[in-house]
Amino acid sequence: MSLLECAGLTKSFSGIRVLSDVSYSLDSGEVLGLAGENGAGKSTLMNLLGGVFAADSGRMIFDGGPYRPRTPRDGIEAGIAFIHQELNLFPNLTVAENFLAGSRTPSRFGFPDRRLARRRAAEALAALGVPVSPDTPVERLPQGEQQLVEIAKALDAQARLVILDEPTTSLTARETARLFDALARLRASGVAMIYISHTIEDVLRLSDRVLVLRGGQAVASGLTRDFTLDRLIPLMVGRALGELYPQREAARAETALEVRELSEPGLLDRISFRLMRGEVLGVAGLMGAGRSEMARILFGLERASSGEITLNGERVDRLTTAERIQRGMAFLTESRREDGLLMNASTRENLSISALRSLSRFGFVRRGQAVARTTEAARTVELHVRDSGVAVKTLSGGNQQKVALGKWLVVRPSVLILDEPTRGVDVGARHEIYRTIARVAATGTAVLLISSEIEELAGMSHRILVMSRGAITGSFEQSPFDHERLLAAAFGQGAGANL
Repeated sequence: MSLLECAGLTKSFSGIRVLSDVSYSLDSGEVLGLAGENGAGKSTLMNLLGGVFAADSGRMIFDGGPYRPRTPRDGIEAGIAFIHQELNLFPNLTVAENFLAGSRTPSRFGFPDRRLARRRAAEALAALGVPVSPDTPVERLPQGEQQLVEIAKALDAQARLVILDEPTTSLTARETARLFDALARLRASGVAMIYISHTIEDVLRLSDRVLVLRGGQAVASGLTRDFTLDRLIPLMVGRALGELYPQREAARAETALEVRELSEPGLLDRISFRLMRGEVLGVAGLMGAGRSEMARILFGLERASSGEITLNGERVDRLTTAERIQRGMAFLTESRREDGLLMNASTRENLSISALRSLSRFGFVRRGQAVARTTEAARTVELHVRDSGVAVKTLSGGNQQKVALGKWLVVRPSVLILDEPTRGVDVGARHEIYRTIARVAATGTAVLLISSEIEELAGMSHRILVMSRGAITGSFEQSPFDHERLLAAAFGQGAGANL
């Protein structure tokens, strides 16, 4: 008998059907990979299971009996744990103290039992192979270990089913590997999992079966071994993998950005390159190669000890970030929530914030011009938002990223630095972001594209630089790009051409 059986689940909001007749099942110790674009119905389907919403029709059976959750507490008490992308931990408390705040609060004679909490935390962490002391404040742990603490809490709560929503979005490669090891232990213990991720390779690697949603309907399901990347993407978005990347126009002859011998001990080692107008210059490299550090130095957020940065023929390495923005430089950071957006502000406010100086006169924003520029930027990034007055935090990850990109397009930059521009967004939103990048480059804007995905760089770039240990170890101009040579350069095992 299956641990979970769902049949005919249907849900509508304000007369709009967001789920239609979805059925699936899950066995103990099995991992179901849930794939689909933003808006496909994944979150709604999981919220029905977690008790956030009630289904309009359909039925659920969990652990052999009817399951009709009305509140999230019903789901927790039934043995279902939901690990959200935004972790539900108290950072100022220790790991053990967070266990005290769990669904099975350790107590003695009606009072919280700190000793028991510490012991249970240690046991749950050990079961997952997590080398963390229960006495460690959560805020001192890296993001990956915080994620594992959240999973350990679910294990302590005797969860039979764990739902993981985009668990690797903010993790390094090493943290992701540790998470996958912990999930393997969890699965071996008989715990079932539903794994949701925009990283399709991870879904294929971790799951036993796959369920694909599109437009609120289940369009495919089956054993993972019967799915490939080439099969999944058309099912999710209705187009082939080869159609994901737009055509590139040729770069222009004028130099937009020139970097000479840029160095900072421990970070960068004599970085030199030119970026032409209308060019998309990719930057590849492993974690810790110095790509993001270089971007922050170029934008003026950090300083280099030596070297020159020339923007549109003018040296800017001694200028502030604000002055570099005024001269035409823009930077989309890799973390939109922490550095890229004001999450409680509206879409309209976020789009205009980078250009307030140019949109103001005598201290007052010229409203007509601000509306025109932000509307133009929203159209360019293909932003799908009905009301620009809603808070950015309510938008999907893909639309949030489009707002973060769009706010820099309002500035109309001559050089646009993009650090992991498609991290944490679905395939459909990626395609639209790629179209935006190509569209912006076609106007003459020079784009520096930093990405951890070789396929993305190969699909979007005119040239690719490869960094390793703070230095450029390869420069590749031919297309199609040789992935093996790119990876060899990333590992510092041989330079590419045209250095």
